[in-house]
Amino acid sequence: MNHSRIVRAAAVQISPVLFSRDGTVEKVLSAIADAAKQGAHLIVFPETFVPYYPYFSFIQPPVLMGSEHLRLYEEAVEVPGLVTEEIASAARSHHVVVVLGVNERDHGSLYNTQLVFDADGTLVLKRRKITPTYHERMVWGQGDGSGLKVVETAAGRIGALACWEHYNPLARFALMAQHEQIHCAQFPGSMVGQIFADQLEVAIRHHALEAGCFVVNSTGWLAPEQIEQITPDENLQRVLRGGCHSAIVSPEGKHLCEPITEGEGIAIADLDFSLITKRKRMMDSVGHYARSDLLQLQVNMNAKPVTVNLETDLATDSAIEFTNSGKFLPNPYISVSQAPDK
Repeated sequence: MNHSRIVRAAAVQISPVLFSRDGTVEKVLSAIADAAKQGAHLIVFPETFVPYYPYFSFIQPPVLMGSEHLRLYEEAVEVPGLVTEEIASAARSHHVVVVLGVNERDHGSLYNTQLVFDADGTLVLKRRKITPTYHERMVWGQGDGSGLKVVETAAGRIGALACWEHYNPLARFALMAQHEQIHCAQFPGSMVGQIFADQLEVAIRHHALEAGCFVVNSTGWLAPEQIEQITPDENLQRVLRGGCHSAIVSPEGKHLCEPITEGEGIAIADLDFSLITKRKRMMDSVGHYARSDLLQLQVNMNAKPVTVNLETDLATDSAIEFTNSGKFLPNPYISVSQAPDK
């Protein structure tokens, strides 16, 4: 592990092309090229940015949101698929690590999914938000523990969580215990107002301090005309403003560049990994400051199994099992429940 390198990170605050997966992907590809020209090694996009965050679910009652929900199904992303191939190609071409939020379609279900592409274009992590928040439960299914892992990339050891998963301290600790160097956070933006932006700033700065890592946070943004597209009701339009805070935070909890709170833009900063050691020298939450004899976390990192088990050869007891298991780096402060590899 390199403890003294410098990595340039970019947090992209951007608006989607509403109701168009292809249009939004074009904006992603353009932003990757722009950030790469500025020397970025890591580029982070907002939560479920492709095709767009389901703002409709926040302002419409379930009985009225059927058509919008179905439209999201039609524009959602299959993994792997054409969208992932395009993003992988861009990552490889510009030699950058890309973290992208998508609405993932898996047959008849949608998921809030975070994708991490390494600088060679390899998809090294696909994780699903473990518990959709409030209105989101009408849109997305639940994720599982297989995505609660940190991955090695050209930019360093990366972990990711979406939105209010940052209020789940055990989920955060599961990543901390795997010694993440860069935590990639994603929020929708353009929701609730300034209080939402204030709260998410507290969350990302606290995680940086507690984990002793960098946090790169990206939020989305809606232009005024897009808010009118989503709803003509002026009372409802008010709750689709504010809540933006794209930022990059050091392990000491300090902003490394000016946060973006309005409009589109790219926040860029250099991450000096020696600051990780500087912070952890005083307080390492999963090392010398931990008390595994008193407090432990157990994580089930098995993928949620499909309910069908197809037996192909009863004579030899061989079978195709629709299950998967994640990989995990052992840590004395965390125990892992995981199925053996088949």
